[in-house]
Amino acid sequence: MKKKTGRGTRREEPAALAARAREILKILRKHYPQSKTALEHEDPLQLLVATILSAQCTDARVNMVTPGLFAKYPTAAAFAALSQEELEVEIKSTGFYRNKTKSIRACCQMLVTKHGGRVPETMEELVQLPGVGRKTANCVLGNAHGIPSGIVVDTHVHRLSNRLGLSDKKDPEKVEQDLMVVVPKTSWIAVGNMLIDHGRKICNARKPLCGRCPLLKLCPSGAELMAASHAGA
Repeated sequence: MKKKTGRGTRREEPAALAARAREILKILRKHYPQSKTALEHEDPLQLLVATILSAQCTDARVNMVTPGLFAKYPTAAAFAALSQEELEVEIKSTGFYRNKTKSIRACCQMLVTKHGGRVPETMEELVQLPGVGRKTANCVLGNAHGIPSGIVVDTHVHRLSNRLGLSDKKDPEKVEQDLMVVVPKTSWIAVGNMLIDHGRKICNARKPLCGRCPLLKLCPSGAELMAASHAGA
């Protein structure tokens, strides 16, 4: 992270950045002690499908679609047996349904043929599945299997990581790598969920509620965001 000074900018020392990250974690844990993924699921397959559906769609909308979907198709084999047209009808309201249908069907077909219908428990195997990248794999491994393989970096985590000065990268995978350096591995699962909750509740994209933010004293962007908010009021 770069801090502004009277003579320009300087990069925050790694030790100081790690210490500030620990303080941020402590505060997040206090305010979001029960934080977990908002995607409703009962097993790893359900979370995998729900995460694919959540692309460019709200979790609330996905949660409206999935109960009926999972009741009809409880296994990977059931999803794999569906036609493109049949699944499109089921998930149409989540948007981008044609591509999502292709991903879900191909993903479940590979689960059946290569993994006996079970969702793998390693990053290497998960990212080989159609429609599955690191974000989806991290979500499934962390929230369904309890495995801290990395940190989920969605739009909220990306935005907050930049604002909090934990990363200055634009690429989500590079943001993840920065976070993994300063966040203890034991907190990799929790930090993603907590930052998502905080992004939704306080640090939203357009009008962050900095005056109500418990992280304000640790946020290098706070003063600038508050000034911009007052100017636009």
